[in-house]
Amino acid sequence: MAKRSKPVEIVETDRLEGFAHPRETHRLIGQDEALARAARAIRSGKPPQAWLITGPPGIGKATFAYRIARYLLAFGATAEGPADLSVPENDAASIQVASASHPGMLVLKRGLNDAGKLMTVLSVEEIRKLGGFFGMTSGAGGWRVAIVDTADDMNDAAANALLKLLEEPPSRAMLLLIANVPGRLLPTIRSRCQRINLRPLDDSAVEAELKALVPELDAKERASIARLSGGSIGLALQLAGGEGVSLAGEADDLIEHAAVPDFPALMSFADKLNRMTDGLDNFGTFLSQALMDRIRARATKNPARLDRWIEAWEKLERNFTRTAGLHLDPRQTLLSSARTLSDASQRAGTL
Repeated sequence: MAKRSKPVEIVETDRLEGFAHPRETHRLIGQDEALARAARAIRSGKPPQAWLITGPPGIGKATFAYRIARYLLAFGATAEGPADLSVPENDAASIQVASASHPGMLVLKRGLNDAGKLMTVLSVEEIRKLGGFFGMTSGAGGWRVAIVDTADDMNDAAANALLKLLEEPPSRAMLLLIANVPGRLLPTIRSRCQRINLRPLDDSAVEAELKALVPELDAKERASIARLSGGSIGLALQLAGGEGVSLAGEADDLIEHAAVPDFPALMSFADKLNRMTDGLDNFGTFLSQALMDRIRARATKNPARLDRWIEAWEKLERNFTRTAGLHLDPRQTLLSSARTLSDASQRAGTL
């Protein structure tokens, strides 16, 4: 990611304010192994027709997908371009991808509803656009690339529509499915894609990026944010702005004291969230990341009864998504989250 040199007129619900969108980002940090694997497949001339790109939020999955898209649109499935799949920023394909105007690329994601709010699911109407897109005549480069971001946002009807397309894939076309939680996808969808896993970054890599992108932070702040980020550059940048570190600390405390929640304190905290712009959304992101980090850590040591915590994480995700979609009272969401964590703690022990 890099600082934007000038504002972009395109409205992006997933853009971090003040930073480049993944389609504008050419640097890919810490994913050399995955990139080398993708490059070998594409430059061999026989890439899979669908890739499932997985990993935690904010670690570069969209940046990775756009890098593949730029290369295919510029060079096709050939070895004519660089071995690291880079495409110069002044290349026609790069310019069109950055402006979301390339005729050979389609990006599908949750849209805005009639009230201007982000929809809670990726609808079947969006997925059906793939049929018309892949049915069009190929552009000058001969390739069409579609990115679904994120595929685990699809509802059942959308998933079934995607499955039909995967059963009869078009030629000279690439489908890139981005997934934070690939287990939510139909097994038949997963089986028809080649999976490529991106890994969280180590703390030193996150600190280095923060130093470059947010130079006003001191070394202690960078170290604290890197620890809380769980290896996610995206989350680290969110933490670096405004009340991010404070909210992440509150999320960590809620999990730490899951067995005996402090409900009066939660009510006071809910009032604070209600006064903040995107406060509840950001807190939900930090809570989800903190809980998943602890689940992964415990999985390497004592996986017994871990399914209870995974169920709790999935329930929290649904609760915060529902609250955002229906604009519910943050107090009810926090109370419900605390009860969910408390129940998991009593059934499966602390994380």
